[in-house]
Amino acid sequence: MVDPTTVQRGLESVVALESRICFIDGKEGRLIYQGYDIRDLAASSTFDEVAYLLWYGRLPTATQLDDLRHRFRELRTLPPELAAQIDQLPADANPMDMLRTSVSTLALFEPGETKPGASSIGGAQRLTAVLPTILGQFHRRRAKLPPIAARPDLSSAAYLLYALLDREPTELETRALDVCLILHADHELNASTFAARVTASTLSDLYSSITSAIGTLKGPLHGGANERVMELLDEIGTVDRVEEVVKAKLSAHERIMGFGHRVYKVEDPRATILREWARRIGESKGNLRYYDLLRAVEQVVHREKGLYPNVDLYSGAVYTQLGIPPDLFTPLFASSRVSGWTAHVLEEYEDLRLIRPTAKYVGATDLAYVPTGQRG
Repeated sequence: MVDPTTVQRGLESVVALESRICFIDGKEGRLIYQGYDIRDLAASSTFDEVAYLLWYGRLPTATQLDDLRHRFRELRTLPPELAAQIDQLPADANPMDMLRTSVSTLALFEPGETKPGASSIGGAQRLTAVLPTILGQFHRRRAKLPPIAARPDLSSAAYLLYALLDREPTELETRALDVCLILHADHELNASTFAARVTASTLSDLYSSITSAIGTLKGPLHGGANERVMELLDEIGTVDRVEEVVKAKLSAHERIMGFGHRVYKVEDPRATILREWARRIGESKGNLRYYDLLRAVEQVVHREKGLYPNVDLYSGAVYTQLGIPPDLFTPLFASSRVSGWTAHVLEEYEDLRLIRPTAKYVGATDLAYVPTGQRG
């Protein structure tokens, strides 16, 4: 029996449920999706294949993967009413607000997926397929680009880049984004995933659960750290200023984003993989400035604070070198994590129990009621 007087702030180290989807070994620096190490998946798999793995608990056959890719391409198109709504939103709207509103609106056009407890895999596929279109539609409108074309010939990663860049991505660019999508697809009971499962545990629908997750991801303590990393690099400017700027911030007790993690006690394995991709993309562009800056920042922070990089340290550099605007970093994260969010919601429906923790009350208990006219 858990001692009700013991408060675990932030629910740190509290085991809330059982799951087959994702395992983090914080001591060894391992991340496992449905039994498969993230290093192997990032080296050999694709995001479409990983989405299938998260939902079904097994890797797809060639036929199953082809079927899923075909299904994704069919599901990319937005309802005309939603496309019109996105075009009517303020061009300077926060992209996460736009994404949250659009997912909630999309539910109105898919009533079969919004029944209480509806657990069709179709909803998971639809959301994973359509988030890149929503982002592309919004970005292209504000950038005064023509409406996005269907492009059924493109993979999920290539389609997302095409939608944002308005050009054919190179093979290297496509693979870089595909790896990013794989690495961000799931991460156990992070705040947004837990929010999705809490919503699902009330027997609410998949779309409501994902709307909850997007709203949670918008918070700067969960999403957006890679944007702050890029702001730091712009502030530093050149490698010769890294030592001075970083040490000054540490002395002022400012947090250097992209370091440390609640679970990992060693380097985040996703950071290890993204470091190499930041280098590869930089080399392909003939500019290793961001990579060199990050390596220098990494050395100073580790020497001064003993902290290891997390996924956010290098992801922003990869996105920036791919030409993705900073305010789309977190929505792009959502386009990947929606595969994991939906997997967790579907798993929650399998063994439903309302998630309802207890708070330790620390307020008064014996106040006497005073009529309104007698209150001073």
